[in-house]
Amino acid sequence: MLTNVKTSVRTAGPQDRRNLATLIHFEFYIHRHLDWRPPLDWLGSQPYLIFEKNGIVAAALACPPDPPRVAWIRLFAVSSRLTLDTAWNSLWPAALEKLQQMPDVVYAAAIPLQGWFESHLIKSGFEQTHRVVMLKCNPARVSRSSSPPGLIIRPMNLDDLPAVEVVDHAAFKPVWQNSQEALELAFRQAAVATVGEIDDQLIAYQISTSTPMGGHLARLAVHPQFQKRHIGLAMVEDMLAQFEKRGARAVTVNTQQDNSASLALYERIGFRRTGEEYPVYLYTLQSQDEDLR
Repeated sequence: MLTNVKTSVRTAGPQDRRNLATLIHFEFYIHRHLDWRPPLDWLGSQPYLIFEKNGIVAAALACPPDPPRVAWIRLFAVSSRLTLDTAWNSLWPAALEKLQQMPDVVYAAAIPLQGWFESHLIKSGFEQTHRVVMLKCNPARVSRSSSPPGLIIRPMNLDDLPAVEVVDHAAFKPVWQNSQEALELAFRQAAVATVGEIDDQLIAYQISTSTPMGGHLARLAVHPQFQKRHIGLAMVEDMLAQFEKRGARAVTVNTQQDNSASLALYERIGFRRTGEEYPVYLYTLQSQDEDLR
């Protein structure tokens, strides 16, 4: 007997929260972006699409742009009742069509942590542009250097976020920038968040989170006008000292494999590579005169 199978792709809504939560927490094929916001918090932002099979949520794909020019794939989840090929080949073209209608979006991007997701990105024309490497150090073994003249390091507060965003956007290319909303989420989840000031001007910041072993340096930026003055070194050493007081046994950080300046900074302090590496893939939606990566 032949059974009619009805399938459809549609925009996710608040009514899908419970079914999406079940999909995310209980299925095997789940890609979640390393994000300050959990996948369900992106409901209401677009593109956020659902694949239904006979009225049941069987897959989801979310890639809302943030910052405006970059649409990170924040969720790709597939139920065991559906093949990966069917889910991806239905959801990604639909998401791509929506992204192409957004004139500010330059790239779709993803950091695949699993081979099955990486293979689908490659088949769809995504190109690997970077690799992210993980480093680790024991904060108790780090000695403090002398602080650069005039630098004051203090705790970050909410009122600092507009200036923090300015530093962030000056220090990073668009693919790696954080919006002020993302920075606020990061700040609220931070274990240690500090800013660096010279002559009452905010010129650097770092945000670190807690881990079972100690901490993770999630974000470090120094305004380009103040780089090469050992300000980043001072910010990291201050952060490590705070984690050492808390009894942390290890602090981790990740950076781009080809970012020689960051690698030199961390290795000078005492960070060593762990061997963990993650590829970064981009899909170019529109060409630009400048390299935004």
